[in-house]
Amino acid sequence: MSSPSASATSRPPKHLWIVGGLSLLWNAFGALDYLMSQLQVDAYMSQFTPDQLEYFYGFPAWADAAWAFGVWGAVAGSVGLLLRKAWAQWAFAVSILGLVGSSTYSMLLTDGIAVMGGTGPLIFSLVIWLVTIGLFFYARSMTQRGVLA
Repeated sequence: MSSPSASATSRPPKHLWIVGGLSLLWNAFGALDYLMSQLQVDAYMSQFTPDQLEYFYGFPAWADAAWAFGVWGAVAGSVGLLLRKAWAQWAFAVSILGLVGSSTYSMLLTDGIAVMGGTGPLIFSLVIWLVTIGLFFYARSMTQRGVLA
C-alpha cells in the first residue's frame, strides 16, 4: 500500500492562506466592479461621467467576454489557492488572457485610459497586471512544490 503524498499530509505554509485570502479579497472587488458595471446598477454607475458611461456601455461583446474571463478567472484562481488545487495556476492563466483582451481594447483600440482619467487608471491597470502575473507565478510555484495538488 502506498503512503499518502507529502502534500496531502503536510500543513500548507501560512503564506498560502495569506496570499489566497488577500487575492480573493482583491479579486472580489474586481468581480463587484464587473457585476455592477454589467448590471448597470445606478447607485454604482452614478460615480462615472456621461463619457465614461458611454465608454462602458459601448464595449463590444468580445471585450466584455475578455473582461469576464479576466475577472472570473482571477476569482477562481484565488478560490483554487484556498482549496489547495493545482488548477489555480490555470485559472490565473485564463485571467491573464482575459486581461490581454481587455487591455488591448482599452489601451490600444480605444481611448479608454484617457476617458477614465489618464495617469491614475493607467497606474491602476499596471498594478492589476503585476498582481495577476504574480498570482499566476505564485500558484505555479506552490504547485511545483506540491502544496497545490
